Amino acid sequence: MGRSNKDRSGAFPQMPNNSSNIGSMNTPSPSRILQNTPPKYSHSPTRDPTHRATSSASPSFVHLPPKLPNHGNVHNGTFSSASSATVPTNNNNSRVKSVNAQNLQSSSNNTVASNGSYSSGSNRTPVRHRNQYNRTSYADEELEQRQPKFYAEDDHSQFTQGSNFSKPGFVSTPQSFNGAASVAGSVNSVGSGRKSTMSGGSGLKDVDSFIDSVKQKGIAKRKRKEFARDPRYQGTRKLVDDLNKAIGVDKRQAAIANANVEFDHNDEMQHNAELYLGAANVLCLVLSMTDQEDEIESICSALEMVYRAEREAIIISYQDVGPALVPLLLRLLDRCELGRKVLAEVTIEHISRILLHMTRISELRVPLVNHPGFLSILERVSTLPLSEENRVLRMRLLANLANSDGNKETIFERSSLLESIMKVATLDKSESAREYAAAVLMDLASHPANQIEMAKIDKVLGTFVKLAIVEDKVETREYAVSGLQNLAFEKQNRKQLVTYGSGVVIEALKKTTSIDANDKTRRRSAGALTNLACDETADLMGKHAGLLKTLAHVSISDKNEDVQQRATLALTKLSNSITVKMSSWSNLLDALITASQCKVADGIVTAMFRVKTRAEENRTSMANHPRLLETLSRIVLDTEDQASPVAYKDCENVTKAIAHLANDPLNHKVICNKHILAALVHGASLSSPAGAVTRDAAILAMERMAMDHSNRPMMARYSGMLVSIAKATEREMNEELNGVPKSSASGQPRLAKPLLMSLLVAM
Repeated sequence: MGRSNKDRSGAFPQMPNNSSNIGSMNTPSPSRILQNTPPKYSHSPTRDPTHRATSSASPSFVHLPPKLPNHGNVHNGTFSSASSATVPTNNNNSRVKSVNAQNLQSSSNNTVASNGSYSSGSNRTPVRHRNQYNRTSYADEELEQRQPKFYAEDDHSQFTQGSNFSKPGFVSTPQSFNGAASVAGSVNSVGSGRKSTMSGGSGLKDVDSFIDSVKQKGIAKRKRKEFARDPRYQGTRKLVDDLNKAIGVDKRQAAIANANVEFDHNDEMQHNAELYLGAANVLCLVLSMTDQEDEIESICSALEMVYRAEREAIIISYQDVGPALVPLLLRLLDRCELGRKVLAEVTIEHISRILLHMTRISELRVPLVNHPGFLSILERVSTLPLSEENRVLRMRLLANLANSDGNKETIFERSSLLESIMKVATLDKSESAREYAAAVLMDLASHPANQIEMAKIDKVLGTFVKLAIVEDKVETREYAVSGLQNLAFEKQNRKQLVTYGSGVVIEALKKTTSIDANDKTRRRSAGALTNLACDETADLMGKHAGLLKTLAHVSISDKNEDVQQRATLALTKLSNSITVKMSSWSNLLDALITASQCKVADGIVTAMFRVKTRAEENRTSMANHPRLLETLSRIVLDTEDQASPVAYKDCENVTKAIAHLANDPLNHKVICNKHILAALVHGASLSSPAGAVTRDAAILAMERMAMDHSNRPMMARYSGMLVSIAKATEREMNEELNGVPKSSASGQPRLAKPLLMSLLVAM
């Protein structure tokens, strides 16, 4: 979302000779703001009904004094509804990584993460098919990045996303403008694993094209006429006219006082009328003409009220008056905050709320950041003695801006602002300020261009760890854990995260997965561990004290099924990379034995038993591991003829695992025990067509065990053994008579008849 118009200085509008001057409000030298190329991690806050942003709107027309002289600053000379003033371009002074235009879209992962901000439909990671377990590793990106959220002007919202983790993959969800995020799912995004990158100049064009289309359809003109003729809004029209015509000080003050009374309500449609009828235009003009503290405070209060309108009304108002109003507000903040012993807290609060109303609109977030000096007022939050309310408002404002993909790289690359955010997150006394700071860091971590560099900053990792462990507020802990999950999504970061601080990241995720009271936090934490698991980190994670045991315990005991699935997924992904030569091998087998009791694993634990027994070097160790054979036997014996497809799949996986163990001559005596024989007899006796593969695998395991002659007497005398083999012989004879060359289910040679003969001889 880029810019085409020239850089503007943002100076106050110059008034005609008979107007008051601005006095001491000098134009500060703008500081440069980084530009970034937007790519795709939301949250969706709840919003007060009085602050919905839904219906269409259009600019208003108001008769104003003679055209203001245009000095190439922030407007084209008038504040009329037909104003062609364009959004100012970036003219900032810090290191600029690129000059590509910004993306105005909110973080969208239809692309987690934000193909994601977070809230995005679904942008982020590829999905791994859970039952495809072989010796190859899992897909690299298992879980999506955390979705960002934006903060409405009213209550700062709970994290209302639905589970973004139904399938592997991480996404940011695009935000709906009424405060509810459209959620793609937590472990559920099927995508490329990267957010799509918007073309640099599309952002501003989208806003302009939207407004142009509205005007082309005549909607704007019709809206203005409707509000002007509607008798319900005659008082509003008269009030705007009074403000416009109030030349003397007394009349102006009376009109402003009246505006504060009339505009102070929660009727969104009424606020739409106020914007369409030109209230913001006139108030901006009056604000630029006064230097009195009390008047500035009152005008800013009235402006905050009128901007409680709907989304489209705010967009069109911004197009009309924003290029003049925003720089004016920024300079007022400088005046209120810099070089003064006593801050004008009330005026600061009103201005912060005006800007917060604007940041509710995703299309305006990048243009707002591109105003010279905008980021400077944000980074002062950690250094000025602001009231708690103003610190929270400032952080909410920053959280909304960070929710836009077009701003994430810009904010991150401004090191002083990043430092300020971390200072608030760790040291601010306000619980809400720390919450919004955590949300900002989480959103920044959802941007692919930021992830590698963020993971290299120890202070960022330390901040996430501290917030995840010690914070009392649920949302703050969730955002911190989600930030770690986002960073873990990038392959290059995984070893850095695992080794940081001798494993403090892993320890923090282990604790939050097992003991955090919030379901979403536990789910995100297990997702972060899944993202971290890979060949390079498996040994370190496997050796981390208690990690494998914790994942196994959570997989069977957590009250939330999504958390159980995530923990199981993390454990099996680690299992895929841990080998028998690693010191964590024995702990892994213990963990798999425990996790085999998980009711929502969808066969991935038993599939891991089968995968591990394929490797010859694993077979002796597994056959001799305590409780492993008993566990395999239990899974088979629990499967009945009318069982579910998942149960049959578990039974099939385990029977094949036993057959793989029987391939090693060293295991023949070990596995020829009552537990395994009972499982093989039961598996060979299944009559359902769904058990055909299990029957063949059981016969194959028996045949291999019988290769050791010392096993045959015990096998022949075991209850039901000969009967099950005889039934298998009959099935094979029928297949042979029907011309089927091999076993129809598995394609293996017919083994039942020679096996039966060898056992009969042994008797």
